[in-house]
Order: sequence, then structure tokens, then C-alpha cells
Amino acid sequence: MNAMTPHSQMTPRFNHVKLAGPAIQAMLKVETALHDCGLEHSLIELVKMRASQINGCAFCLDMHAKDARKNGESEARLYLLNAWHESPLYSPRERAALAWTDALTLIAETHAPDAEYADLQVQFSEAEIANLTVLIATINAWNRIAISARSVHPV
Repeated sequence: MNAMTPHSQMTPRFNHVKLAGPAIQAMLKVETALHDCGLEHSLIELVKMRASQINGCAFCLDMHAKDARKNGESEARLYLLNAWHESPLYSPRERAALAWTDALTLIAETHAPDAEYADLQVQFSEAEIANLTVLIATINAWNRIAISARSVHPV
């Protein structure tokens, strides 16, 4: 099986919470700070969902779809998130954040383009851009942990 082949059966590899507890607790403190940073909670969940879509993290997609719905997100916006470029359901602020999410999640390919950063500057303050960037980095870290550990979402 090569690196890009989907897994026919998800068998957990290790329990990252148990084995890397102090590091996971530190990441959870970052999550708490991001929750209270001033970014809209709906935007935070869209960003987490989008990065998790790109990375193919079923565990995180399950968790953040449930969180988004719990906070009032519409089914249509969740279903169309993978095609956000073509949908009018997202505000200019959300579109700028989603473009930045795509760029940073695929940073090896994009190198955080100036055009996406310029669009951010129209919609977000410098502090919001910094917090959004930490948010994107954090969900990408969670995705990499969950995928490498083969974390299985609730069935």
C-alpha cells in the first residue's frame, strides 16, 4: 500500500492522549485560547472542517461537523464546503479565511501566497490574521496526529 492509498480498515495504532498526555494538554490549552480569541465560532468550525477535508481526517470531520451543527451551522454550508469557491453561501470574510486555510494546509505547494494574504487583510485585523493562522496550524497538527494514530470516529 503506498502513501496515497485509502485504508480498507481503520485499526487504531496508538492512544496519543494517553501516551503524549502533557503535549496533548498543551494543545488543548491552545484550543481554549483560540476559542476565546474573538474569531466567530462558526468561522472556527468552518476552518477546522475545511482543513480536515483537505487532509482527509475522518475523525476530525466527524467531530467538527457535529460541533458546527450544535452551534447552528446549516447542512447546506457543511455539504458545500468542499466546493466553497463555487458557492455563494459563504461571506467574503469566510471566503478569505477558507482561501487562507487552503493555502496553509497545502503550504508545501502554495508557500502562503501574497494574493490570499492581501484578501485576508481586507477582512481581518492583524491580530485576527495571527489567530486564524494559529488556528489553521493547530487543526493541521490535530489532523496529522489523528490520521497517524488511525483514530476512529464514533460509529
